[in-house]
Amino acid sequence: MVVTQHRPFIRTLRAQWLGQRLRDLREQRGMSLELVAEHLNRDRSALGRYERAEWPIQRHDVLALLDLYGFHRATERAQLLTLAEEIWRTDRWDEDSRDPSDSSFITIPWLESRAMTICSYHASLIPGLFQLPEYAELVIRCVDGPATTEIAVQGNIGRRMERQRVLDEPGGPRIETIIDEVALRREIGGPALLRAQLLHIQAVTRRPHVEVRVLPCRVSLHPGIDGSFWLFRMPKPYPAVAYQENLAGHMYLESPKSDRFSDAYDRVREAALDPRESAEMITTIAEELS
Repeated sequence: MVVTQHRPFIRTLRAQWLGQRLRDLREQRGMSLELVAEHLNRDRSALGRYERAEWPIQRHDVLALLDLYGFHRATERAQLLTLAEEIWRTDRWDEDSRDPSDSSFITIPWLESRAMTICSYHASLIPGLFQLPEYAELVIRCVDGPATTEIAVQGNIGRRMERQRVLDEPGGPRIETIIDEVALRREIGGPALLRAQLLHIQAVTRRPHVEVRVLPCRVSLHPGIDGSFWLFRMPKPYPAVAYQENLAGHMYLESPKSDRFSDAYDRVREAALDPRESAEMITTIAEELS
């Protein structure tokens, strides 16, 4: 007798996004898993596994659930059905849309809301989670270019400031950030603004769940030398997600590709100053700007 070996289902981002969206729709309608299972003549535990991304849901089940929930928005309905068809796929590349909220699934705020720990290395700029509005505006105007509209600029600033709410959310993720010394010394907006920005970082690091380390210029070679990246370490059993962005778009990488970023982050962290030494360097640079 031939025994069929079933490939274990990887809890992909597509499965997680789809499962959460279906759970949100069910809860918005005030329906319990028992009620939905009874209506569809399905097993309650199976529906729960779909919502938790523990097992791939099939397209016809998604269609039945959307009909039951009375969800008839054509565009999003089509997107959710496409996700069901591609639920085994991993990784995602989003071409630059100037507005990350335009994505059909996966956004940075969504990953931040699910992560247990947000790790990042920043080679050239103060990270967005720590940026003052004035600093963020200068960066956004420079990157988006002179053709961008004032509405777009203000919208991007608003979204960046909104993301910073994760710093104060009760029970939110631990945040570990490594900033290259070069980024701390780049006088964006002039000495006064940079000094205010550095003092702001010092204030943020007083939160017990926030850790900032500085990678000094004397470290000439390290695994992050190719550029900035983020690593979202999820609670078990969900795998970590790596993220990078450039002028062309945004890249999300799942396991096993994200494993390389996890190793790189740990090695950069080991090369960086510890939190106390980092705070002292940030203070020294700020004082030099006085």
